[in-house]
Amino acid sequence: MDVEKPPPRPSPSGPPPYGPSPEGCLVRVIRLPVRIVVLVLVLPVRMLWDALVVGGRVVRDTVLRPLGRAAALLGWALFVWPWTALWRYVVVPVGRVLGLLGRLLVVVPLVWLHRRVLTPLGHALAWAGRGVATALAWLYARVLTPVGHALAWLVRGIGLVLAAVAAGVYAGLAWLVGRLVVVPARWLYRWVLVPVGRAAAWCGRAIVRCGRGLWWLGTAAVKGAGFVLYWIVRVLLVLPAGAVCRWVLVPAARALAVVAREVGEALGHAWRVAGRISLAVGRLLGTLFRRILVEPVRWVYRTVLTPVGHVVRDTVLRPAAEAARAVGRATGQALTAARRTVRQARADVRRALLGEPRRPRPAARREPLARETRTLGSSTTALTKD
Repeated sequence: MDVEKPPPRPSPSGPPPYGPSPEGCLVRVIRLPVRIVVLVLVLPVRMLWDALVVGGRVVRDTVLRPLGRAAALLGWALFVWPWTALWRYVVVPVGRVLGLLGRLLVVVPLVWLHRRVLTPLGHALAWAGRGVATALAWLYARVLTPVGHALAWLVRGIGLVLAAVAAGVYAGLAWLVGRLVVVPARWLYRWVLVPVGRAAAWCGRAIVRCGRGLWWLGTAAVKGAGFVLYWIVRVLLVLPAGAVCRWVLVPAARALAVVAREVGEALGHAWRVAGRISLAVGRLLGTLFRRILVEPVRWVYRTVLTPVGHVVRDTVLRPAAEAARAVGRATGQALTAARRTVRQARADVRRALLGEPRRPRPAARREPLARETRTLGSSTTALTKD
């Protein structure tokens, strides 16, 4: 059993795999016991797994596939074929009959109604509509258009008068608003609002300066308190936690990683070795099964059953098959004779009831029926023959 670790594969970006291995003595001491223990634990599982795989393949090939084919055939016979037959022999003929009835009872009457009734009626209505449209166009051009022009001229004159009156009223109102509202508002803005606004701005600037001073004092106090708290937390929590992580947790994690890696590699190696052992055991069992059961059965089949089967085939089955074929041929000949007799009787009854059928008269052909010897006064062409 190979218990040595395989050489590492060269990576395209890392250093070459030559030189001393970076593994320590702890890894080499752990590897061999772990692989032995894991192989002892994995070997029964692998052999059981291989036995289940072989059993599953045998069950699939000998049981599940025939059952699946039988179920598919049964499903086709129970579900597919009835619906196919129903569609082919019931739905399609009924649909064709319904389509023919719909064409005779609906389509043909509707086409006749459209062609003989609706089309002439539509032509008459179109002619009447053209007449009404002509009358309405004359009424619009000769009556409504002059009346509309007169009303438009009247409305335009009234609009000009109203615009002049509105312009005078607007000018008067503008003069009154300028004297009563604009001049007092301008005086109030210049002598009242401007001085008050300047005083309010000076007070606001003074308040802002005071607020800036108070903000600077608060910021300095907060920064000092934060600096003190930072160093307290760093000295009491951060530095001890960093020391514990660096000198305790990291070495423990590295050791656990080494153990986990070795266990994983041992599992893979043990699974492969167990597969080889399981394959050897399976081949041994197959050889024993073939030597103990298959070859004796094959020898019995070849040396005993095959000659007996040939004798039974030559002495019993072939004569029985020849007799069955002779009976089948006699039955077929009897059925053929019966069909001919029935056909002849049906023809005789039809002749007795309806008489002899008319035979077609031979057409007068201008060409000669048989080839004759050509002479100086005869010809076989259509233009010069007798």
